[in-house]
Amino acid sequence: MSTKIGVAIVGSTGYGGVELIRLLASHPFVEVTSVISSSNAGTPITEGYPHLLGIQEQLLDDVDPTLIKSKADVVFLATPAGVASKLAPEYLKAGLKVIDLSGDFRLKSPELYEEWYKRPAAESEYLEKAVFGLAEIYGDNVRDVDFVSNPGCYPTATLLGLVPAVKAGWIDPSTIIIDSKTGVSGAGRGASLGTHYSELNENFKAYKVNQHQHIPEIEMVLSDAAGTPVITTFTTHLVPMTRGIMSTMYARIEGERSTNDFIDLYKSFYEGRRFVRVRPEGQLPATKEVWGSNYCDIGFSVDKRTNRVTIVSVIDNLVKGAAGQAIQNLNLMMGWDETSGLQFVPVYP
Repeated sequence: MSTKIGVAIVGSTGYGGVELIRLLASHPFVEVTSVISSSNAGTPITEGYPHLLGIQEQLLDDVDPTLIKSKADVVFLATPAGVASKLAPEYLKAGLKVIDLSGDFRLKSPELYEEWYKRPAAESEYLEKAVFGLAEIYGDNVRDVDFVSNPGCYPTATLLGLVPAVKAGWIDPSTIIIDSKTGVSGAGRGASLGTHYSELNENFKAYKVNQHQHIPEIEMVLSDAAGTPVITTFTTHLVPMTRGIMSTMYARIEGERSTNDFIDLYKSFYEGRRFVRVRPEGQLPATKEVWGSNYCDIGFSVDKRTNRVTIVSVIDNLVKGAAGQAIQNLNLMMGWDETSGLQFVPVYP
């Protein structure tokens, strides 16, 4: 490929946006031609992120669709909930391809979105148009489309860990319990009491119990995999680390299955999908082992005594849970190898 396509990043001063800049700097087919922040337009992005000196030094643009169309072919929306629902239709009308990293277009039901997100839903026309981009499950649906809704971080780790077993009928979906933990970068860069150092350090707490906005997203995909409505118990925790998500999932097994049976099932299901790594028996993954990468690592333990399986799935919330998967979806949209620009070895230690 002789020429690179231009991409714009709206919300480039947030953690998801600046992670897109980091990853796209190594992409062979892409150039970041516009970095956008409505609140900081006209200032250099290096003012807030000095680590980008010599890498990405543009002045921040405003959100004007005409301006962005003159500079880019694709726009990433790394914005808070409620912003993309207003911007995405304008960018699509301007002829841009759009990948939305917020939750504004994941749920197809406006009523369900408003119930869980506590804000007005996007127009139904665009809810229907957006393709849900959980790459390893729905990647074929993403090819050649103009509008992708990137999955949430918790749903990515959780669903990659559950879908193969649910789809195969190996676990009873009604018994699924999901226990998820995240690093503080998932809360964004804005200051708040909950992410204040002295509140977070040496602390470990559950939050949004039975109220997290990712619950209907998880249930939507599990219901699709099961072919019947699925309701789950999903509990989130904040841990004092910067990056990483661990979803530990429990379910009753249908029939008799061993740990190695699950390993074989998942290896077969994810064959050829480079970013899911299935661990051997006796080895459960840790968040540090995927840090800075687009990998999702999954491990298993079958308890014969209770006839339940424990599934442990880990990702970097800013990469596979956000920017990395968004780039993976860009690769699928454009017909490129889905690993393009994403073959980072995890940072260790």
